[in-house]
Amino acid sequence: MSRVLAAIAAHARSQPKAIALEAREARLSYAELEIAIEALARTLTARGFRTVALLADNGLGWALADLAALRAGLRLVPLPPFFSPRQMAHALRSAGAEAVLVDPRLALNQQLSPLPAEPLSLGYCGTVLSLQRLPAAGPAPQLPEGTCKITYTSGTTGEPKGVCLGAEEMERVAAALAQASRAVPGDRHLGVLPLSTLLENLGGLYAPLLAGATACLWPMAEVGLRGAAGLDVRMLREALDVARASSAILVPQMLQALVEAIEAGLPRPPHLRFVAVGGAPLAPRLLQRAQALGLPVFEGYGLSECASVIALSTPDAQRAGSVGRPLPHVRLEFAADGEILVSGNGFRGYVGEPPRDPQAPVPTGDIGYLDSNGFLCLTGRKKNMFVTAFGRNVAPEWVERELCLHPAIAQAAVFGEARPWNTAVIVPRAGQDMASIAAAIEAVNAELPDYARIRRWLPATQAFTPANGQLTPNGRLRRASILAQYGAAIESLYEETSDELL
Repeated sequence: MSRVLAAIAAHARSQPKAIALEAREARLSYAELEIAIEALARTLTARGFRTVALLADNGLGWALADLAALRAGLRLVPLPPFFSPRQMAHALRSAGAEAVLVDPRLALNQQLSPLPAEPLSLGYCGTVLSLQRLPAAGPAPQLPEGTCKITYTSGTTGEPKGVCLGAEEMERVAAALAQASRAVPGDRHLGVLPLSTLLENLGGLYAPLLAGATACLWPMAEVGLRGAAGLDVRMLREALDVARASSAILVPQMLQALVEAIEAGLPRPPHLRFVAVGGAPLAPRLLQRAQALGLPVFEGYGLSECASVIALSTPDAQRAGSVGRPLPHVRLEFAADGEILVSGNGFRGYVGEPPRDPQAPVPTGDIGYLDSNGFLCLTGRKKNMFVTAFGRNVAPEWVERELCLHPAIAQAAVFGEARPWNTAVIVPRAGQDMASIAAAIEAVNAELPDYARIRRWLPATQAFTPANGQLTPNGRLRRASILAQYGAAIESLYEETSDELL
């Protein structure tokens, strides 16, 4: 039996009335959860499926479907609600999904084929999922042995890539997160990110259940999340308070919004003791501001191919400018160019590709190093690093983080490969004019070395979002897409600039 299911069974005996899952509509004790998992697992097994997809908002239904698939030994394919219809169709087809468990209340279920649906009652919680069988789409895909979950990464192109993971890899990370965050019975974790995100799946569902704590699973709209990028920070702060959340996982954009709101007078959530931040680089100055407000923020780092988290700061081990120490099961090496190579918990392969050697290191695409005390420090993305015309290496993420800390700038994309100076595409914050942006860039430049400064910039015509293909769901810029839209305008900046600016 899996480590998570074994923990649920143990808690059902030792603390049967303790609340395992809590949502707006209902809650499940550990004793009730164990029974509900078994019932849904039998239902899925009786249908004869091997691969099932899941499309649902955060809630008891999502959690029960995930745990029942684990119990039944089925391969689960979580579908992020922010995927486009084309991306969803690609995930279903490439993974060989035979059916989809769909939340009938989720408007996005209309993105799926209007096939006959069988309602599945989930027992105690009163939640209903619809089971939609899918037509056969050709021969079964090539999948590595032991694949338990196929998580689709946003990638850098329109078609997401399926990462095949086993239960052992995922639960190893979940156990390490529970230990690092000192999770105990009585803790209450509020899921802020979609459960279809591997980080929230492991850190916000599996880790609390391993510890005998409560996973609070509210619909995304009720924690302030609007689509893949919109956020109502007041709703987020209220949800943290009402849920009495002791822990949560945020991406940097969410943390920045929360920090700015608290600095402006919004009360700090009183129950928080561990806030993990990951998904994209976190500016050191933002971390300092958060900690100055009393927010217990701990930066982490990971990728899907290593079952999410690789390194995490903790109350006992944190250092400014680092993402913490590697988790106990992780081994790190560094290529000649500084790329981080990870061993100890690699994925089993990609959908449709030959299985990979589990002992082989996973190349992360990130550049970094371990400092003298064993803390992992990130320099930038290997593919994003550019070299200026004067031979200086620039990690654009570093400059972008500094720009976005300024109140006038919401987003920034920096370019400068083989150029004498750097340019930026800027998304202003609401109400900011060109003069405000220019002043912000001047202030940031004053803190940067000359080779990293922004000499010319242009305003974006719209925000970078997953919807327009210029942002991944976890907040990373899709630089090729941004450059495709603004490349001609950027080229004009270089052509227009006089020799005096050079």
